[in-house]
Order: sequence, then structure tokens, then C-alpha cells
Amino acid sequence: MDRIIDISSDGRHLSRERGFLKVSEQGTEVGRIPLDEITAVIVHAHGTTCSASLLAELADRGAPVVFCSPNHAPRSVLMPLEGHHAQGARLRAQWQAKAPFMKQAWKQVIVAKIRMQAAALDAHAAAPAPLDMMARQVTSGDSTNLEAQAARYYWPRMLGEDFRRDRDAPDINALLNYGYTVLRAATARAIVAAGLHPTIGLHHSNRGNAFALADDLMEPFRPLVDCAVRGLAERNGTEVNSEAKQALARLIALDLPLGDGQSPVSVALGKLATSLGQSFETGKLSLALPTPPDPLTLAGLGS
Repeated sequence: MDRIIDISSDGRHLSRERGFLKVSEQGTEVGRIPLDEITAVIVHAHGTTCSASLLAELADRGAPVVFCSPNHAPRSVLMPLEGHHAQGARLRAQWQAKAPFMKQAWKQVIVAKIRMQAAALDAHAAAPAPLDMMARQVTSGDSTNLEAQAARYYWPRMLGEDFRRDRDAPDINALLNYGYTVLRAATARAIVAAGLHPTIGLHHSNRGNAFALADDLMEPFRPLVDCAVRGLAERNGTEVNSEAKQALARLIALDLPLGDGQSPVSVALGKLATSLGQSFETGKLSLALPTPPDPLTLAGLGS
């Protein structure tokens, strides 16, 4: 079972004990979780302390530790140095990949994202037709920036005419920040496990972004967070409370159609990262991109 562990109370100490992550407060144990079940640890409380042995054990399992700002956006991420038996060869292939290859990969990612956005709108009784058309028109490298055009159509219909995406804003934007932080952590873990480097992106290339590839590969999965945030806001308001965090953390266990079967989001991310790593090595692009779940599943997220 993949689990996202959220630490939001000050004064907690995290340590390792006999295969468990142990949470203590003033020397008293308040909880423990098997290390093998942990996908990522997200820390919001600035008074949290961690033992070095715990951080090493989490690194051995490829589980990132994410430290967040007050707005729930990630501030730093601890990741392992090693993640795959063929890491050296894959890193060289990733670094040496030619621009046409990267542009075609980015095109496929954006097509999958726009199709997921269209399915999200359709599940909430909003007209997805323009997005379906945009998905068919995406060019290599998305040179006409249909991703941005789709976003301008998508956001008012998903979260209201007055909504503006702003990482530093409160309320719905803070919920989105938290959901994307969960997704980014799970994506980063999948990338490292596949023997790739999260800094070398397909499209994102900000020199200060150590997780550019994670930001690329998570794009098709973002509308899942958007649907969950809409459901949470309609049902319980926009506070980033424990119930909202649990609902967003559960998204990594959501089953998605992939190939001939269903795979949880955490597994789908792993398959996507692995398929990209294999594509880098062979020079033939074949990405295991997700397809949208059924409308009832999308409409029920966050409820």
C-alpha cells in the first residue's frame, strides 16, 4: 500500500525503529508507519525534527521528503542519489537526447494533459469540445502553446469564472498547491526509481528547478487534483485541513486505465517514467501515458 505521510503539527520528532517510521512528541510515541508503505513524507510544521537514520532509510526506499512553505508549495525535496541498476546508462541517454526527441515527447505529454482536462470538464457537465479539438492540433514541442490556450478555456469552467491560478494565493489555490505537492513527490520518486535525473526536463528548464522532469511528467495527472479540489471546495470549503489533505493524498491510489488494465496513479507514474527511460536508451519514443478514468470517477473525486 502506497501512503503519503503528512506532518503538520509542530514539536514532532521523526525517527526509524525496526522498519517503521516512528512519530514522537516530547518523548512519547504518537504513531508509527511501516517504511515499506511510504511513498513520500510531506512536512509542513517548521518545528519538526528528523533522525539521520530515518532519512537514510527513506532514501534507500526512494521515498522523497518534501519540506513545504506556509502556502503548501514545496520548498525543498530530499531524494536518493541512486535509484536504478541501469542508472548510469539511462542518465547518459537522457542527457544526450536530441531536441526533436524531446519535443515529440513533450507533444505527447501535452496531448494527454489536454485530453484529461477535457474528460474532467465532461465529468462536471462543462463543454469539453474545444479541448478535444486542441488536443488534435498540438504540434512538436507544442510550438503554438496550445497548453496555455487550453488552460484559459479550462480553468473558468473547472473552478469558476473568477478563479486565477496563483501559487501564493490562499483558499482553492492552497488546496491545489497541496495536491500538486503530493503528485510532484510521487512523480519524483518514480523518476529516480526509473534511473532518470529529475533536473533534466523535456520542456521545463528553469535553471533553479531541480525537479523539471517531475513537473513535465506530472502534467497529464494534474486534472485529477483539480477535480478533487473542486469536490472538496463544494463539500467542505477551501481550508487545507486534515480531511482535505487525506483526500488529496489518496489520489495516488486512484485506479487509471493504462494499457489493457487498471493501475493506481503511483504505479502509472512509475510506468510512465520507466517507458521514458527505455525510450531514451532505444531512441524510439513509446510513452505509457494515462487515459482518463470514467466520468463518475472524476466527478466523485474529493467527495
